[in-house]
Amino acid sequence: MSRIATLLEERTAIANASEFGRVAVMLGGSSPEREVSLDTGAAVLKALQSRGVDAHAWDPAGKSLGQFAAAGFDRTWIALHGTGGEDGALQGALQWLDMPYTGSGVMASSLAMDKIRSKHLFEACGIPTPEYAVIRHDADAVLAAEELGFPMILKPAGQGSSVGMSKVFEHEDLAEAVKLALEYGGVALAEHCIVGDEFTVGVLQGCALPSIRIVTPRVFYDYRAKYESDRTEYHCPGTADDETEALYAGLAMAAFNEVGCTGWGRVDFMTGEDGKPQVLEVNTIPGMTSHSLVPMAAKQAGIDFEELCWRILETSVREGHHTNAIEVAANDA
Repeated sequence: MSRIATLLEERTAIANASEFGRVAVMLGGSSPEREVSLDTGAAVLKALQSRGVDAHAWDPAGKSLGQFAAAGFDRTWIALHGTGGEDGALQGALQWLDMPYTGSGVMASSLAMDKIRSKHLFEACGIPTPEYAVIRHDADAVLAAEELGFPMILKPAGQGSSVGMSKVFEHEDLAEAVKLALEYGGVALAEHCIVGDEFTVGVLQGCALPSIRIVTPRVFYDYRAKYESDRTEYHCPGTADDETEALYAGLAMAAFNEVGCTGWGRVDFMTGEDGKPQVLEVNTIPGMTSHSLVPMAAKQAGIDFEELCWRILETSVREGHHTNAIEVAANDA
């Protein structure tokens, strides 16, 4: 890779598949992102098995934590997207079982999934992010439109994959957009819509992967553009020079680290005509489907899909990986 951002963690390389033990690939679940999770999990499972890992699919939908605990797994590759898998709930359950797992810990997963609180954190740390407002009912959206102007993005505060997200161009469309966003929880986020380029930067084991610039013919990079459309264009690397690439890498690592994320993930940006990137959100369990971005960036960096899945599985074996930093500070006091 041409640019490596600040390292807060190092890779723990595993040479032999037997060192992983029996691996559960947790997929499916019951969130609105179930179908994407099934695709991600199937691709990961195939990749791990091709490398000799004793990996098995486990769909928690309709199964209890007790059943999982009795199934004899040594660690978990989390391929669950959305609520119940990406929001810290599963991570907490696995920690209670003393079960190693891939990716970020409980607090970071919860913060990253909560778009409002992660925006608060970005602001407090000086990480550029679009102006926003908290929406609980129609009146909030009307006030937000006056403050932020049109077009405006409305989305649930705790969903991924653009579920429940709308781009609003006029007051007449506000009520429908608010209703859609609030269907996925009692609070939503209104965000100033930056008209310009959309970028994303993957993170793997402390390093920023090459950026990707996304060009979609749709109104915005929504669910269909992400997972169904063959007309969406991806340019990797997404920038024209090393200096700009380093800017995106640095911001991505700053956002990733401030939320407390570890292992792997993805940071999304919008960049307006002023050329200044602004962080939208951090994704702790990005998609791993045929249309997914982290595999695309990893390939550009010389890491094929099977190796990427292996490297992500390695994030489950680093000692102390999921320690809560706040608890450590309290214990040291």
